[in-house]
Amino acid sequence: MTTLIQNGLLVLASASPRRKYLLEQAGLSFTVQESSVDEAAEPWTGNPEKYTTTLALAKANDVAVARPDSWVVGADTIVVMDGDLLGKPDSVADARRMLGRLSGATHRVYTGFAVVCRNRDHVYTEVVESQVTFKPLFNDEIEWYVSTREPYDKAGAYAIQGLGTFFIQSVNGSYTNVVGLPVCEVMTHLLAHKVVGLPRTGKLQST
Repeated sequence: MTTLIQNGLLVLASASPRRKYLLEQAGLSFTVQESSVDEAAEPWTGNPEKYTTTLALAKANDVAVARPDSWVVGADTIVVMDGDLLGKPDSVADARRMLGRLSGATHRVYTGFAVVCRNRDHVYTEVVESQVTFKPLFNDEIEWYVSTREPYDKAGAYAIQGLGTFFIQSVNGSYTNVVGLPVCEVMTHLLAHKVVGLPRTGKLQST
């Protein structure tokens, strides 16, 4: 048997299909309950670590109130270019502007995540940073991409796992972090606290 052993109920405090997919790929069983936290209410002060962990923890706590026995995972992902926060574009012009800034340059993607279990007084936050370099974009590439509608619910106006993948020249750091959740770090924390466990597989035979 290769299925992970789960010793606790797991809840993803996000409706993001990308985060759901990543946790499913990691072999986890969980439920999804979107938080009611308004991300726009959190002011950008130029500190990506504080910004993302504040929102991730707020999302996890919001859901954990109704699920005190569960281990709730909240997350927030942002794109930062030269100290500026590039959120989700609100128009074609805004998406075009963001992609123009990213063209031929390196930006940073931060995901803060939180794990909360109220009945165990467990609160944990962590931030993971990745650096993403875009190839220089031609105007017709930008115009094609903004016409696809893919950019408009994505921070930074692109999806690394979608049609925007061919814009990406390199990624320094966690790829899944750029998608929306640093799976390695989340899984490491859940394993360390025995929320999930590895099944016994027997001893490997030497050759």
